[in-house]
Amino acid sequence: MKPSRLVFALAMMLSACGQPSDTRAQDGGGLAEPTRRPPETQGDMQASFAPVVQVSAPAVVNISARTLVRQRDPFFEMFGGGAPRTRVAQSVGSGVIVRADGIVVTNNHVINGAQQILVTLNDRREFPAEIILQDSRSDLAVLRLETGGERLPVVAIGDENELQIGDLVLAIGNPFGIGQTVTSGIISALNRTGGEGAGAYIQTDAAINQGNSGGALVDMDGDLIGINSMILSPSGTSAGIGFAVPASMVRRVVESAAGGETAVVRPWLGVSAEAVTSEEARRLGLDRPRGVIVSDVYRNGPAARAGVRAGDVITAIGGVEIEDVASMNYRVGVARPGDTLQLTVFRDGRETTLRAEAEAPPGDPTPATVVLGGRNPFSGAQVADLSPALADQLGVDPVSGGVLLAGVSGRSYAAAAGFRRGDIIRSLNGQRVTSTRQLQQLLNQPQRAWEVTIVRDGREVTGRF
Repeated sequence: MKPSRLVFALAMMLSACGQPSDTRAQDGGGLAEPTRRPPETQGDMQASFAPVVQVSAPAVVNISARTLVRQRDPFFEMFGGGAPRTRVAQSVGSGVIVRADGIVVTNNHVINGAQQILVTLNDRREFPAEIILQDSRSDLAVLRLETGGERLPVVAIGDENELQIGDLVLAIGNPFGIGQTVTSGIISALNRTGGEGAGAYIQTDAAINQGNSGGALVDMDGDLIGINSMILSPSGTSAGIGFAVPASMVRRVVESAAGGETAVVRPWLGVSAEAVTSEEARRLGLDRPRGVIVSDVYRNGPAARAGVRAGDVITAIGGVEIEDVASMNYRVGVARPGDTLQLTVFRDGRETTLRAEAEAPPGDPTPATVVLGGRNPFSGAQVADLSPALADQLGVDPVSGGVLLAGVSGRSYAAAAGFRRGDIIRSLNGQRVTSTRQLQQLLNQPQRAWEVTIVRDGREVTGRF
């Protein structure tokens, strides 16, 4: 790992004072690579982040997004009249220039729905921008600035795999619209999962506030290691718990946009899995709870062709340890289709390495829907085949199958029965549901009662009608 500019500066300061630089003797003599260490002298405490800011801050920009919002006056609505009014809503956020020809990455929620986007550089130059890719799953978006051929300052996208908890970081953005601001902190945690976002966030205590969204999280080399995206706070202001989308996902989204793609194609493994518990770790002979245990493998999917079996524990992908299903999906999702994934698998008391080819999940992510009729609990519902591609978009198990409720008419029997858009029909009267065609056939068979099992919010629910 390359030594940072700041560590190098500290080493030079200590050498000038006649103190040893940050090195460590090896058994065979000689010196090891510089290592991380806390401040040791007064000179250390007087070191400045200014060189890091000078490298990265010019490429961090302010983004102003304007959206036209149509709304009705509630007073006139009471009397059944009144034409809708149009007002201009404006959001302010941050972004990072990652290519000199004007490619900017920011948060999707900063520019989503915007009709007009203006980007202002730190030197006060202004450029209109167009959206070339939006990825709601990672909450990232890529813009292209109309620079007229001007070359712009950039920040290099780093490698978060080199990061460690406790490393110093800077957050650069435009909080509250007051102008570019720099805050410092450390990496509090790595691979934080949860929600519908990146799936493996970097957590930091560097102050992040409203308007910082889309700004840069940089390391001590001035490299971009993440895009600041959200905070955890009861008051809505910084409480020292902020989250950034990691650099590998940023790079994947930017590469997709620069390559002319309109969406990010995420590979899949084709497995159902769950995080390993302490009890399972003892039963399997693992030294500690780690990895995910495979419960099902999609026939002829990437994992099946690589030799993964039900009961295997996937402990790492590409040498990076896996903690849960979200982190597994993230490590696979940042690969490019066609890449080779190195899977570390624990089986029969020992670890082995398997190689799977990254590929997109099969099926149509936007399939045609079918409206169900007749005398049955699903009358009035719109349903669609749940292919692995659609399941991946919805963030549900891509292997178990089923039929998706894509819509429910407001006055239908399906609505009265309590079904909702997004429910997955798993079985009907004890029979596994695999397609809309099969579901229609089952519903055409007269029944006195219907036993239905659905999946809602990740939980199976069974009811009788």
